Amino acid sequence: MKNAKQLILETLKTKACLKQDVFKKTKATFLTFKEEAEKLLGELKTEMIKADKDIIVEFIEKSDYEFHIKFGGDILVFFMHTNVFDFEKSHTIWNTSYVKEDELRAYCGMINVYNFLADSFKYNRLNDVGYLVARLFLNKDLHYFVEGKRQLGFLYNDFVNEVINNDKIRNIIESSILYSIDFDLLTPHYDTMKVVSVNDVNEATSAMSIKTGKRLGFKFQADNDNIK
Repeated sequence: MKNAKQLILETLKTKACLKQDVFKKTKATFLTFKEEAEKLLGELKTEMIKADKDIIVEFIEKSDYEFHIKFGGDILVFFMHTNVFDFEKSHTIWNTSYVKEDELRAYCGMINVYNFLADSFKYNRLNDVGYLVARLFLNKDLHYFVEGKRQLGFLYNDFVNEVINNDKIRNIIESSILYSIDFDLLTPHYDTMKVVSVNDVNEATSAMSIKTGKRLGFKFQADNDNIK
């Protein structure tokens, strides 16, 4: 039997090196997301100024692993997770010949897209909630798929054949914006708002910080796609 040192070295040479490779490729892809988002927002801003100069369209750089795009009353937060993930054996990717041929293809980096109200950031409403619109998974071969709402969940779901590129990144950004624009703010149920504390009212007066979101109680996995 191989000794423990040999097993450790072999594992490091495979899994550790693989994860480092996936991380680097995910980071490079996230940089392309930034570039495409900034380019798209520039184009939209030019057109919106002609239509209504008061509608804000803006790209906001936050860090190496986060950027925001603001359009009208919405903000999309793009966030790259710095870890690399595997999938439970019950996940559908394990049924593909692509992954069966090489199980290391299942290790993926992850980029999340969250939708917030622009006013949540403007007024620093820390209690406000954002909603997961999509998350992209990318492996060592630059194959990818997206888990998401509506068109985001089925247009970008061919992990076996699809390889990420600039055009597909732009399409994902555009689909995320379109979904968020169509995802309207609903009035909270009367019973959830009929009792408030003095502190709630004071905070609302100073920072408008009574919890607000497009869907209070939203759960990504359980969300009904038949409801806007």
